[in-house]
Amino acid sequence: MPLTRSKSLPATENGGSNREIMQSGRSVAGILYKWTNYGKGWRSRWFLLRDGILSYSKIRRPENVNLLSPSDDVRLIGDISTDRLSRMNSCSGRSRRKHHKTIGIVHLKQVSSYRESKSDHRKFYIFTATKTLHLRTDSRSDRAAWLQALASTKGIFPLQSFSGDFSFVSPKDLSISTERLKKRLREAGMNESLVKECEEIVDSEFSEVQEQIKLLHEERKKLLDALKQLEMANLETEASGIHDNAYQLTNHKYSSLRRGKYSECSTSASSDDKQEFEDISEEDEPSFHDTKESFGEPHIGSVDIHFKRRTKLPDPAEKERGVSLWSMIKDNVGKDLTRVCLPVYFNEPISSLQKCFEDLEYSYLLDQAYEYGKSGNSLLRALNVAAFAVSGYASTEGRHCKPFNPLLGETYEADFPEKGVRFFSEKVSHHPTVIACHCEGKGWKFWGDTNLRSKFWGRSIQLEPVGILTLEFDDGEIFQWSKVTTTIYNILLGKLYCDHHGTMQICGNREYSCTLKFKEQSILDRNPHQVNGFVEDVTGKKAATVFGKWDDSLYYVAGDGLNKASASLLWKATKPPPNVTRYNLTSFAITLNEVTPGLEEKLPPTDSRLRPDQRHLENGEYEKANEEKQRLERRQRMSRKIQESGWKPRWFEPRGESESYKYTGGYWEARDERSWDDCPNIFGEITEEITDK
Repeated sequence: MPLTRSKSLPATENGGSNREIMQSGRSVAGILYKWTNYGKGWRSRWFLLRDGILSYSKIRRPENVNLLSPSDDVRLIGDISTDRLSRMNSCSGRSRRKHHKTIGIVHLKQVSSYRESKSDHRKFYIFTATKTLHLRTDSRSDRAAWLQALASTKGIFPLQSFSGDFSFVSPKDLSISTERLKKRLREAGMNESLVKECEEIVDSEFSEVQEQIKLLHEERKKLLDALKQLEMANLETEASGIHDNAYQLTNHKYSSLRRGKYSECSTSASSDDKQEFEDISEEDEPSFHDTKESFGEPHIGSVDIHFKRRTKLPDPAEKERGVSLWSMIKDNVGKDLTRVCLPVYFNEPISSLQKCFEDLEYSYLLDQAYEYGKSGNSLLRALNVAAFAVSGYASTEGRHCKPFNPLLGETYEADFPEKGVRFFSEKVSHHPTVIACHCEGKGWKFWGDTNLRSKFWGRSIQLEPVGILTLEFDDGEIFQWSKVTTTIYNILLGKLYCDHHGTMQICGNREYSCTLKFKEQSILDRNPHQVNGFVEDVTGKKAATVFGKWDDSLYYVAGDGLNKASASLLWKATKPPPNVTRYNLTSFAITLNEVTPGLEEKLPPTDSRLRPDQRHLENGEYEKANEEKQRLERRQRMSRKIQESGWKPRWFEPRGESESYKYTGGYWEARDERSWDDCPNIFGEITEEITDK
């Protein structure tokens, strides 16, 4: 049956609603442009929406597109004329005769969300547990028609709960009666005070059991959610004809397909799925890049990830030469090390501004905390916040080099859409040295300022952080804490190592707060880096006990933690990268100073990535790095004079009479407009204009 042109139809037709149309068996079909990869770009595909399933196939020949019988009740969207199909086929350069095959299937009951593009009135996205489809129509009206069809279909085939096949007793449904106990005690001649005391003991024990059941209930829910996701992935794999060994569900990681090349848009074996591989030659091979799974509209940033972040530092351009530490610091005992000029050899190729962002490496813990709180589980929210507070120390293990001390007004931005976070920091004061930061994630904001006071005591360096870190969720719950003391031992003799010790109080403004004790390492300690603590409610009752190591993992158990055998994992540190350097940077830290494609032209002249001595050090150009460091430190010595003459931070301002700072906003808007006129080139040559400020 030849195809005829049919224009887009509105939401209702012949007086019926979309839902009525879909329920009556009517399907929707048409041509959409699907993003495949950067080598092939947008490719036209034939899409058919029928019975809650969206399938798509390549347009080989016009006569092969139409698989509909005359009895099919199908609404066509857009221009489906034979002339258009012939033009598209000739432009594609693929005139080989091949049987028409469905190369992609999406079960709409498994679609977590779909949304329209905000920048292009023809584009829209469909998100599933395993892939993201980037689609484009010919017009705004065509896009509206497809979105209406998707909405009506999803209303008929709603997301089904995997846990519906199972029934677990909710902790709220559990109750006990002490009436029989009281009656028996009275019959035995017990007085009322003793009866009441026994009743209170039973109630207390039951409360403990109920709390443990509550935690088990949450763990089972998490397990069922994971099983549901795997079930959905398997269904889609089978429907697409992908073999089990070609399919992989990734979680917060990148994977490669074919020859290690990359493309955006999918976390499964996709760019029109496995069939695409069968129909291309070696010269025509596309490149592939997996993106993180999208289960809804991103909170911030773009859903497109156009690059793979690096996994190693550049190879050194020259051989470095060691420097005697004792010869550099023997005259500085008892002084503030932030004012001691050390050669670049003792630095690592990141700044203190970037070091602040390292604390957000495990930001997924805050995402989980937000979701737990939103579902009513305040205890697991508090536990995940505690795990996040501890996780920031994991990257310090084996890190013996000093980060660069930022210049006054130096900034750093981190836009990580794959993590769902945007981070910004600025050095807001030189004396004392204060760094302020602000980060936004999925349902939460994190900010703070730190003034690190350091002292050298002959065999060790002690670092005392001053400042409060604040975490606020979108529902208004707030947690605040300060960091513990860090000491670096064996500066002159022996194996250099660092330890974190002290008590961390995580104060919440609602139901729960947390106390964590970082145990100081002793000389003969065989089990270092220990962290122990507890979460308590507003009455002071222990709701959970936490324990673990700040460089490895953190666990929790309900109540006072007597039965640690039943502990549940809260957080586990990632493994070190395979390409270890003397800096011992984590895989996450290796990415912080990277200038990704297209980033440099967006950055302000104050960003740490543009600092020349730091860049030379990263490239292994040690002589140039030392020369630039000495030049910039001459400029740094002017910072106090500049600050006293009325200099103000660009993106933060003091919070009242306190010494803390708050983000004033506007950075990301200025970045979009490339509006950096009021941001000086702080890494440039020293001029009279600067010294006169």
